[in-house]
Amino acid sequence: MLFLFKYRFLQTVRDLPIMFWALAFPLILATLFYFSFGRAGLSATGESKWEAVKVCVIDHSPAFSSFLQSMDGDALNILPSASEKEALQMLDEGTIAGIYYAGETPSLTVGRNGLNESILTTMLDTYNQNAAILKKIAETHPENLPAAIQSSQDYRQLVYETTLGGETLDPSVQYFFALIAYACLSGAFLGVRASFDSQANLTALGARRSVTPTHKLTLILIDMLVLVTIHFANIMILTIYIGNVLGISLGTDYTSLLLVNFMGSLIGITMGLAFGSLTKLSLNIKMSLTVVITLLPSFLAGLMFANMKNIIEQHVPFINRINPAAVLSDAYYCMGVYQDMDRFVRCIVTLVIMSILFLTAAFLGIRRERYDSI
Repeated sequence: MLFLFKYRFLQTVRDLPIMFWALAFPLILATLFYFSFGRAGLSATGESKWEAVKVCVIDHSPAFSSFLQSMDGDALNILPSASEKEALQMLDEGTIAGIYYAGETPSLTVGRNGLNESILTTMLDTYNQNAAILKKIAETHPENLPAAIQSSQDYRQLVYETTLGGETLDPSVQYFFALIAYACLSGAFLGVRASFDSQANLTALGARRSVTPTHKLTLILIDMLVLVTIHFANIMILTIYIGNVLGISLGTDYTSLLLVNFMGSLIGITMGLAFGSLTKLSLNIKMSLTVVITLLPSFLAGLMFANMKNIIEQHVPFINRINPAAVLSDAYYCMGVYQDMDRFVRCIVTLVIMSILFLTAAFLGIRRERYDSI
């Protein structure tokens, strides 16, 4: 058994094409994700960086101007403009996102539709709503007007962008959670290769294994132990690279992170062992199909389109329950964002059940193999 362990270990780490899919390709994807959108709002502490929206203000009425000035330097960056013509020119050039007209009836002019423009519109609507409320209070209960004004001025301090665990995370971090889930499933490449090498009519190692008195379940467990060890190291390298090199915060619960990474490695390996054992195809075809069975679940979990998992949750939630990539992604969310331990435990239990089912399928697939001669 020690020979089989050493042989499997050395054979796996020396198989460069397989190690590319299991380790190098996820690292490349993480780098591409980082330069695509990861740097825009993520820091090593997990706090999102907000860039104030640039605007100009025309016709400075005291009330509305005071409201805007309270936002200056925080949500807004009010730029000086000598005239409306100059402000419109800045709007056309894209220097500013909008122009507030702070007259008797405040209004807003924007150059296009987008997030910044929506923020400006929301601020104007908020001011108009507060102004209407204060006007009604002044007419009906003037004695409460000072308290109402104070309350409206302090509302911004009551709302923060934060997770249930008290950490602020950029929404694009979900891509990195889905990426790690995909990397975990990429262990299927290792499992498929190992199952192929175990076939006595194809490899020398398979011939030796077929005549050994060691129980086939024991042989599978040895393969799984070696492969999970190697792939767990792959996932930890990816996690350290994302967290420490790219500076993307994946949460601070490192014990839970290790547990999810281990379960992800386990389910990827067992999925590959099961698929390789139950299919009678050539190695090249198996590897091609493995690309599909790793990328498709990852796509459904939000690797290419972040909202895909939410769409599935609304229409076909059962798919998210049986999709290992979605369960892994959900576990990372519960660990790093939600801080929901009940949901986290459900994800871990689901991954354990899936791994047992895949391992059972792999054992049944190998057990049924019989050879008249080799």
